[in-house]
Amino acid sequence: MHTWPPLRQPAAGPAAYGLAYRNVAFRAADGVRLSAWYIPPRNGAAVLVLPGAGSTRAAVLSQGAVLARHGYGALLLDGRGHGRSGGHTMDFGWWGGPDITAAVSFLDRQPGVRHGKIALLGESMGGEQALAAMGTDPQIRAAVGEGVTGQQLADHGWMMHGITGVLDTGMEWVQYTAAGLISGAPRPMSIPDAIRAAAPRPVLIIAGGAVTSEPIAARWFRTASPATVHLWGVPHAGHTQGLGTAPRAWAAHVISFLNTALHPTT
Repeated sequence: MHTWPPLRQPAAGPAAYGLAYRNVAFRAADGVRLSAWYIPPRNGAAVLVLPGAGSTRAAVLSQGAVLARHGYGALLLDGRGHGRSGGHTMDFGWWGGPDITAAVSFLDRQPGVRHGKIALLGESMGGEQALAAMGTDPQIRAAVGEGVTGQQLADHGWMMHGITGVLDTGMEWVQYTAAGLISGAPRPMSIPDAIRAAAPRPVLIIAGGAVTSEPIAARWFRTASPATVHLWGVPHAGHTQGLGTAPRAWAAHVISFLNTALHPTT
């Protein structure tokens, strides 16, 4: 678990893609100020886009641009302790719950977003936060998580058993326990429990084919609710490199999933 000063936010934003947007800010329930780029929708639906640990909203700008080009609104969030958001962060992403709740509430208040037309898309830690948040927030109608392997011990049932697995489990228990005590962050619902709680709302998990752990973890997460969890393994893709490796296929999979889940107006 690490904390660090907020990372600098690059000057380039959605305007670099020719997209109209606003710099916006709102507060989580505990008072932490969160900053984001907001691209209004043309189809009545919006997606909260979440970067991974140590990254700012600039890291998911390409994903946001794909959504916007297909009519979706996109709220690209600096997680707490990152970019221009306040507060402190932790590598395991346990602050995702309150931050996502505030962001979803922001989207629900926007005049161009129809009620019940909000989804999440997250990369790495952001994807894990997205899947976990679905279990407690019924306003989230669907979630896409790319490069997800888990953010607490209960998420790691996919890991190998035997002596190696026992040792890894013991080390993880120490790390997660210490992280919770030091940071004071609320422990999120486990990803399998969240997937089950969210059903029949759907989930899409994208796994990098070049990362051994990701397809294994994705298949294990799917066992929580096989009817509602969709998997896509991107051949030869590294961690969170699906869009960069197969841009047309990534857009086709994600937009098709969101269109089915949210039924946008255009």
